[in-house]
This record gives sequence, structure tokens and C-alpha cells, in this order.
Amino acid sequence: MHFEVWAPQASRVTLQCDEGTHTLERDPERAGWWSGEAEARHGSRYGFAVDDGPVLPDPRSRRQPDGPDGLSAVVDHGRHIWQSEWAGRALPGAVLYELHVGTYTPEGTLDAAAERLGHLVELGVTHVELMPLCPFPGRHGWGYEGVSLWAVHEPYGGPEALKRFVDRAHALGLGVVLDVVHNHLGPSGNYLPAFGPYFTDTHQTPWGSAVNLDAPGSDEVRAYLLGSALAWLRDYRIDGLRLDAVHALRDTRACHFLEELSTAVDALAADLGRPLSLIAESDLNDPRIVTPRAGGGLGLHAQWSDDFHHALHTALTGESQGYYEDFARAPFAALAKTLSGGYFHDGTYSSFRGRAHGRPLDRTGVAAHRLLGYTQTHDQIGNRAQGDRLSASLSPGLLACGAALMLTGPFTPMLFMGEEWAAGTPWQFFTDHTDPDLAEAVRRGRRREFTSHGWAEEDVPDPQDPATRDRSCLDWSEPERGSHARVLSWYRELIALRHAQPDLTDPDLSDIKVAYDEEARWLAFRRGDVRVVANLAPKSAAIPLGPRRARVLAAWEPVELPGGDGLLHVPGESCVVLEQG
Repeated sequence: MHFEVWAPQASRVTLQCDEGTHTLERDPERAGWWSGEAEARHGSRYGFAVDDGPVLPDPRSRRQPDGPDGLSAVVDHGRHIWQSEWAGRALPGAVLYELHVGTYTPEGTLDAAAERLGHLVELGVTHVELMPLCPFPGRHGWGYEGVSLWAVHEPYGGPEALKRFVDRAHALGLGVVLDVVHNHLGPSGNYLPAFGPYFTDTHQTPWGSAVNLDAPGSDEVRAYLLGSALAWLRDYRIDGLRLDAVHALRDTRACHFLEELSTAVDALAADLGRPLSLIAESDLNDPRIVTPRAGGGLGLHAQWSDDFHHALHTALTGESQGYYEDFARAPFAALAKTLSGGYFHDGTYSSFRGRAHGRPLDRTGVAAHRLLGYTQTHDQIGNRAQGDRLSASLSPGLLACGAALMLTGPFTPMLFMGEEWAAGTPWQFFTDHTDPDLAEAVRRGRRREFTSHGWAEEDVPDPQDPATRDRSCLDWSEPERGSHARVLSWYRELIALRHAQPDLTDPDLSDIKVAYDEEARWLAFRRGDVRVVANLAPKSAAIPLGPRRARVLAAWEPVELPGGDGLLHVPGESCVVLEQG
């Protein structure tokens, strides 16, 4: 078997494979690369030593059976026999479902999660978005401190379990999106600096030195990230990638890394004959992220829309701290602007940042499905002190209103696991660091962050306590009980309506018309012949719809159609979807 590794500053590189040691030779065709042959097979353990240092895992390891600090294992992807024929699913018309493998079920494995995919088919979602799967220390964690960007966390089941999961999802008609982290690696188990300049002090990020995208040696670092991204899409038949915090990718080169990535992914999609998607997490409010390359953009296919979330969250909850402040001043106006314009901050002043932020989105040139809309995500729940969901503080009626505005709105909807039944379980920040010093630093940092905002230290969950993860697991007995069952039925009804009504997947942002009353706390919008009305006030509201004939498509509480006065009387904390030609 052929082995190779990039180590441009090394004077000697050796390979340890199945107890044998082999000296690698410089590759005369590729500067900085070392290669050689060794007897190996599927499952063989191996690692590289640079300049007689310790034997380290392969930067391109496909499997880490003993975790980030152990030896790598050879993976023969050709051994897997795929069971499902799959033509792919594109983003237009999609409904996504963000899922954390470690808490979706008590078992916390890919195989256990695959057994619950039938629930998502009944719900009506089209794509499962898996939170990061790369290896990280310990058993449980969010996944954003992963290393070995080509491998699958072994406690989740490793590479074969991911293939079984994708196969099962495809058999059920579900696409699979994977969350990948290119902007940093975890602090524990990250051996890349021993091999080469994967990081640079030219730029700093919240996690320290930036991934090297533009300093000397960056050609190979970019190729490393591109290769990892394409491997998920090719070797595991993943349908798309969610790119974590792309605003933290520091790149001053003429061709930005994201443009290079989108070019490579589009080429792979053409080669495979199925659609592939790139979805950015970005707080830049820069339309170039989702503008096609031919139009001068970076060519990504969609991005998360925090502006929609923040506007809706403040309207539902009244919260105004931190980045919610600008939205909370007039939440219904903020929500109306975001629904019809895509961004709230489009060059306006952001008090959270202390400066102007964003630029306008071309409503006639950017399709609405290129923005993802959501009421909750792992970030917006888990980064609260106690990981409390909206269901912990809002009535079922307000939850129903939030769902209606999101699932009938112009953006590609995304749910966070459990929200569809108003899960009573929190989703808290948890870690399982094996380094005791790092574990204590994370524990103290978490408590320090929230005690500075008025929380008592004892009220901030200990991330390292196994009970914190256990509390965050979904309770699968809830969906059949009481108000949980009613909320679940509502989500199913709305998603089915979205699939059935062409107006609800119309990509034209410029066609959306919004009306609202800030003081009375209601908002209504029109999409073609569909009218969506949400009354967030505790008392009934009379909302002018006009005298044209209408019919109810879905309603949280019973409503009477408008009479001659054209007024629709909507009960407090309720919503209705109508068709009015």
C-alpha cells in the first residue's frame, strides 16, 4: 500500500505500520511530500514520525479507532456495498432538520439515530443536517473541537456507521448535510503543527492562530481542506456541507478559499450527476456569500439567517440583551424587514458591534431559498446559560406562531431536533475533555462567562459532568403526550402545507408583502394567494384582510372567515394560514 504525508520542514519522516517501521522518501514531483510503500490492509494501524519525534496520526486519517491521540487505521472505502440508489435532493423546496448524534438518542450513536429516521419522514423534512462528526476527546461533546478532518468520531460508530446512516436516510428519501469546521481545530489531539504550517500567526481568531489560507505553505493547507470536503461528499455520499463560521476564515488571496471550494464542489456534483450543496454560517450579512461566481460572488448555495432568528426571537420572547438589542427596539418591524429583505442589518448601525453592518441583498437576484430560516438552533439554545429551549418559557400558542412564521416564510426552513414537539429537555453545553487542565479551564470559563451576566455559579451546568449531556438527550416518550403531541401535529400540518402550496416555495423575495402592528403585536404577510397571520398578543386581534373570499388552510385555534368588513379575528397567541385569491 502507498503511504504519503506532507511535512515540508522535515529532514526525515518514518512510517510505523503494523509494528513495522519504514523510512519514507522525498517525493521528487511534489515539494514537501514524503511517500513510500508498506504491507497493509483494511484496518492496519499506522502513524508517521517527523525527525525522530513521536509517532503521530496521519493528518488525512480516515479512521481513529482509539481517539485523536491514537494511531490511524487504513480504511478501504471500496469494501462498503451501498444499498440505495440515490439521485440526490437539491435545496429548493427543502426542509432541514439539525441533529446532534450524541443526544438524538440516549445511545448517542449513528446506528441508533438511523433507527429514528422514520420520525423525520413522517414529519415531512427533506434533509438531515448532522452536527460535526470528526473525532474529538472523550465520548460526548458538541463536535466543534474536532480534529482529523477526514475521520468519523469512533464512539458514534466510526466510518462504517456513517455509511449505514446515509444509506438508511437515502432509502427513506432523506438527504444528508454534514456540519464541517474549517476555521479551527480542537485544542486537544491536534497534531497538524508537527507536520507543517497548517496555522499562521498572520491572523488571529477567537481560537488563536488562524488556519493558514494565505501565508506561505497555504496551497497545501487549502488542498487539505478541499480534499476533506470532497471526501465527505464522494466517499460517504453526503449531499451537502454546512460550513461553520466562515467569517472566521481569514483569507486575503485574490481567489477566496470559499470560491475555490464552491468551484470544486460544483465540479464534483457534475461528475457524480447529483446535486451537492454548500451552506455557510456567516454573520457578515454579505450577499456575495450566496451570489453565484458568474455574478462576482463566492458561489455558495445558501447561508444561515441569524437576522430572521433574532427578529422572531425578540418578537416571541421580548428578550433584548446582547445581539438582540437592535431587533428588540421594534421586533415586528425588524421581522417585517427581514421577511421581505433577507437581512435586517444591510448597512445599518449595529449597537452590538458598535458600527454599521452588512449590505443590501438584491431581492430580485437572490432566491429566497438561499437563506435558511429557523426559530432555534444548537447555538441559540446551547449558548444560553442553562440551554433552555423556547418551550421552557413560551406557551404552545406562541410556539405555534413561531413555527408558522418560519415554515410558511420565504426562507428554507430548518428545525433543531425536538422543537417539533416542544421538547421539555434542555440542550446544554457539554464536554468530555480527557486533559484535566483543559477540562477545568472550560468549566471555569463557562461559569465566569455567565456569572458576569448575573447568573449564580451553581446555576450554570458543569460541562464536564456526564449528567449535563444526559439531560440534553431527547425524551422520545414526549411526542405522544399532551401538548407535545399537539405541537407535533401542527409542525406536520405546516410542513405538508409547504410541500403542497407552490406559493410557499416561491423564490421571489420581492413578491412578499408584510403588514404588522407593533403595539397590538400581530404580523401578517402575503405570498401569492397565501396569507399568514400571527397574533402574539394574549388577547384576540382584528386584522384587516379585505373582503375577498378566503379559505382556511391551517389554524392553531378555530377562526371565522372575514365578513363584509374584511376583518379576521384571530385568538390570542394563535395563527392562521389562509388562501385568498
